Amino acid sequence: MDVTDLKVFETVARHGSMNKAATELHTVQSNVTARIRSLEREVGMALFQRHARGVNLTPAGQRMLPYAGRIAKLIADARTAAMDDGAPAGALALGTLETTAALRLSPILSRFAHAYPQVRLSLITGTSSSLAADVVECRLDGAFIAGPIDHPDLHSEPVFQEQLVLVTSRAVRSLDALAAMPDLKTIVFRLGCSYRQRLEALLADMGLLVSTPLEFGSLDAIVACVAAGIGVTLLPKGVVAAAAQQDLVAIHEIAPERARVETLFVCRHDAYVSSAMSAFIDVARSEFGPLMVAA
Repeated sequence: MDVTDLKVFETVARHGSMNKAATELHTVQSNVTARIRSLEREVGMALFQRHARGVNLTPAGQRMLPYAGRIAKLIADARTAAMDDGAPAGALALGTLETTAALRLSPILSRFAHAYPQVRLSLITGTSSSLAADVVECRLDGAFIAGPIDHPDLHSEPVFQEQLVLVTSRAVRSLDALAAMPDLKTIVFRLGCSYRQRLEALLADMGLLVSTPLEFGSLDAIVACVAAGIGVTLLPKGVVAAAAQQDLVAIHEIAPERARVETLFVCRHDAYVSSAMSAFIDVARSEFGPLMVAA
């Protein structure tokens, strides 16, 4: 089984489109189609169902997909291990929550980039769910996510704790006032965000009905919409402290058992720990120290 074919297979599965996969792989659609057909002949099963909007994985394709990413990662790890002479270098792909990037990572990234200029560090943001999946499927080397998580393929290390607060427009001076708000909306990141899940549970326990959530991919957009009185959100206190000090939003503390959320760094149990990854972890530990509790 050709590793290149597996890479093409994984890319098509991720995009649900031969054409989009070809764009990412810097080739033409006919080459992608030929690779997929060759792979299907080799395994003796159809891996995709074709339709007008693209392709979907068949049951056989769904069963095969996790192995494609692991095989490609294993080969990449073997190559990295052979070339890794102890001096941090090469590619390092990490993920993070947008709130963690905004609040915590700047000093780490700055120190790391200055100390290890030969490492090609890339950082993407996403939800806890999407980032954990990317690490499991070997698209990321590691990620900062909100806990808890229990996955047999992942090692997790607590990094710090955040205090979550309910964030509203400055016109809302108490949680009791939320009940009087007509058509209450939540302003959240996309599905898979742990803060979103906690907000929905909090409002449900308060007996508040909310309309369809408004989803945004930007922290700044969420805070701006809340400040404008469009809805409410749940975020780490440190992220919105400056906006609250400027009287742009109001923050409301909630019960400690709901407010505390642990941020974890996760990576695969079976992944090769490169010198670049070891160096990053050392820098992160030196910055955060033992498990930190944020006020």
